[in-house]
Amino acid sequence: MKPYFSSFIVIILFVLLLSNQLVNADALDQSNEQYAKVLNTYVKDGLVDYAGLKSNPKNLNQYLEQTASINEETFEGWSKNEQLAFLINLYNAQTLDLITGKYPVKSIKDIASNSGGPWEQPIVTLFGEKITLNALENEVIRKNYLEPRIHFALVCAAMGCPKMINKSYQASILDKQLDQQTRVFLMDSDKNSIDTNNRVLRLSPIFDWFQEDFSKESGSVIEFVNPYFGNEATREFRIEYTDYNWTLNDLSSKKN
Repeated sequence: MKPYFSSFIVIILFVLLLSNQLVNADALDQSNEQYAKVLNTYVKDGLVDYAGLKSNPKNLNQYLEQTASINEETFEGWSKNEQLAFLINLYNAQTLDLITGKYPVKSIKDIASNSGGPWEQPIVTLFGEKITLNALENEVIRKNYLEPRIHFALVCAAMGCPKMINKSYQASILDKQLDQQTRVFLMDSDKNSIDTNNRVLRLSPIFDWFQEDFSKESGSVIEFVNPYFGNEATREFRIEYTDYNWTLNDLSSKKN
């Protein structure tokens, strides 16, 4: 075979490989097929069948391999909604992987308790680097996207956190999904409620931990939540934060 012909074949193969990677990147954001299978199979009523997922992690592993293959240049070519949907799905999928790797556990806080806790482990692959869940949330998502509703989409695998939905987040309907999740979370009376007689808002500690995000968006925590409570709260209302339940959001706990 002549040298120039060999070089031509190599170039053709390289172009085909690159094209395939770009197609996979686009397909990942648009359908999240592997991740969608995981959610549809193992998430019910906001809870997760960790035992079932642990016994069959193939689709979750494949999805995380796909997310790890996305380079920064490809990511930057996406719209803001595409980027944010990708990052939310990555956070939640990586949390599922973290739990199933250590399951059975009673709480996510039991993981790596002697080495910084679960959120300080470098387990997330993003643009070829290993980062922590805390870094993904605080240094990537919160830093680059002024969207406080992400706090009702990112799921920390606890009963006190927002419920896991059995569908992936999609760029085309992201605003609708985030609003729905915010509404569902605020209407959960175990976490949030309003007492108009005593002028008290009882809210999840999430509003305390991330009050800066809600204030940037709406001026204050009260102004952010007020539309979801029929605009019945005023600035004179007092906020009391409810207890956060760190029990694992395990479907098996509902069966027992």
